[in-house]
Amino acid sequence: MKNNETMQTNWYVITGGPSSGKTTTINMLAERGYKTTIEHARHYIDTMRVDGQTVEELRSNKREFQLGVLKMQIEQEASLNPDDVVFLDRAIPDALAYYRFLGLEVDEILKKAMSNVNYKKVFILDKLPLVNDYARLESKNDQDQIHNFITKVYESLPFPVIHAPVLPPVERVDFILNSIKNN
Repeated sequence: MKNNETMQTNWYVITGGPSSGKTTTINMLAERGYKTTIEHARHYIDTMRVDGQTVEELRSNKREFQLGVLKMQIEQEASLNPDDVVFLDRAIPDALAYYRFLGLEVDEILKKAMSNVNYKKVFILDKLPLVNDYARLESKNDQDQIHNFITKVYESLPFPVIHAPVLPPVERVDFILNSIKNN
């Protein structure tokens, strides 16, 4: 964004700790015709696995992993039209929450990215039971901590935050869509 000005956007963040239903929610929004983005940690893992690295190897260098994900997120947000209604599967502030969770010092790349963020609303999805897979390796305790860091980061920012309760997926999407109609 030019001249250090933060531009107004029509972007809605869908976030929450691991296993909170973000991807299911995003996919359902896309099925209803909304523009959505992908979740970059999983995309980064998939990209690096193609190059022969294991998830464990990728995650062992925490700073490099978080920076790789952050750079993808920055690039994606920079490519979006601020006038378009877009639902983001996580956003730049999620990186700050993960940096804090991992005890990483905030670098200039993240500081600069954070100074330019602007979202219409943030939806923090309440946690579902933890289900791990090839890319999600967190424990229940990690899930709770990450969710709390994400909540604190977004609630410290000047954007409306709405906590989306655990509901059947269709009802949760309806809850989100009803919440954006009240703008």
